[in-house]
Amino acid sequence: MNNLAAGGNGHATKAHRQGIIRTLVRNEPPRSQKDMLRRLRAAGVSVTQATLSRDLRDLGLLKGPSGYREAEASDAGVSKDRSLLHMQRMMRSYLTGVAIAGNLVVLKTPPGLAHALGVALDRASLVDVVGTVAGDDTLFAATPSPSRARTVERRLRGLLGRR
Repeated sequence: MNNLAAGGNGHATKAHRQGIIRTLVRNEPPRSQKDMLRRLRAAGVSVTQATLSRDLRDLGLLKGPSGYREAEASDAGVSKDRSLLHMQRMMRSYLTGVAIAGNLVVLKTPPGLAHALGVALDRASLVDVVGTVAGDDTLFAATPSPSRARTVERRLRGLLGRR
């Protein structure tokens, strides 16, 4: 069994499936959705075309001449308003926890989704966030001060429905 597959029944959780997609893109970018579907199935993951399209959008993956790739913070083309709405939607979908550590806001996600959340947060260009650093399931958002970190934390908790 391929070490990317989940459980063996072909039904991976959304977070696990998206983690596999990110791994595929990082290792050897699929040139098309058809190629991506084939490689996911080879990894033991059963997914529909519609679900794959949503996953690619949610992960912020872009299709270029050499295949799918992760978005760069410098990629242009999306307005600030759309970026902010996208960030809010992603936070509601993937954010599982928020905490403050000095002037950092620590965001928790399911495995494999911290980077996508960081890209969305960077693109939203929030005044209080000066930059982000993402791991696998943890994202650090740097702010200019602890008071600004509290402001960001409250805003993100609001998106989670927790104050």
